[in-house]
Amino acid sequence: MITRLLISLFWLLHVLPLPLLAFLGRSLGNVLYLLGRSRRRVVMTNLTLCFPELDLTARRRLARRHFQALGRSLLERGLLWWASQERLERIVRFEGAEHLSALQSAGTPVILLAPHFVGLDVGGARLAMQFDVVSIYARQKKNPVLDYWLHYGRSRFGDQLLLARQDGVRGAVKAMKAGRPFYYLPDMDYGRKDAIFVPFFGVNAATITGLSRLSRLARARVVPCVTRMLPGSSGYVLEIGEPWADFPTADVEADTRRMNAWLEGVVRTMPEQYYWVHRRFKTRPEGEQKIYPA
Repeated sequence: MITRLLISLFWLLHVLPLPLLAFLGRSLGNVLYLLGRSRRRVVMTNLTLCFPELDLTARRRLARRHFQALGRSLLERGLLWWASQERLERIVRFEGAEHLSALQSAGTPVILLAPHFVGLDVGGARLAMQFDVVSIYARQKKNPVLDYWLHYGRSRFGDQLLLARQDGVRGAVKAMKAGRPFYYLPDMDYGRKDAIFVPFFGVNAATITGLSRLSRLARARVVPCVTRMLPGSSGYVLEIGEPWADFPTADVEADTRRMNAWLEGVVRTMPEQYYWVHRRFKTRPEGEQKIYPA
């Protein structure tokens, strides 16, 4: 019942002008910052580890800005489900599409490296208006209503192929070889399976090695794909970069380190927009103490 009420609220909000919707989203973020004690502690722990050069006041200010961006992304989700394509194209500017088009024209498999910034789903929707891609998502088995709308939002435009995480990556490799770019999100803590410990902001983080392995299996080029939430109520920009050179190599660990180093560089350009509510350092090397408070 609660989920259905929230979906109805998103539908009502999606008709509002973006400046008003953005204001309400930032206001929601302020409330979440004040009331979400557990998640606020996770965010502050992450920021303390990743930005030791900041004092406590600066970290708190950054945490509040993160919750404001997160609140915006939550309330603006209704746009992905019901706004017209024309409106979304006005809200989300697309830069660098020519890099992806050129690789497709050459018949080159592509992995779109899409980190967990708050605009991730907005960028995915904008991408789907011009390209048919393959992506992996986590089924919401405990909440079929939410699962339906998340799936609907990600498959609304074009001919998108959504694979469940439980199905593995074979389908993604096959789809890449058939010409679909892979919208890939490898930058979270998925546990020890298929992961190695490499630095992220100077802290050893359990990081899956899939980017290196999959690019080798599919003979795919890795292309950065970043969505930025613009200041105020200016919308978003989806940025497709140039394909990485000399990737993958024979050294999987070096490849994974390169991915984290690249991600760290992008995060530093918009630190409030990275998904700090995630326990990125939850999995620890053997013998190390837990980082996050119980």
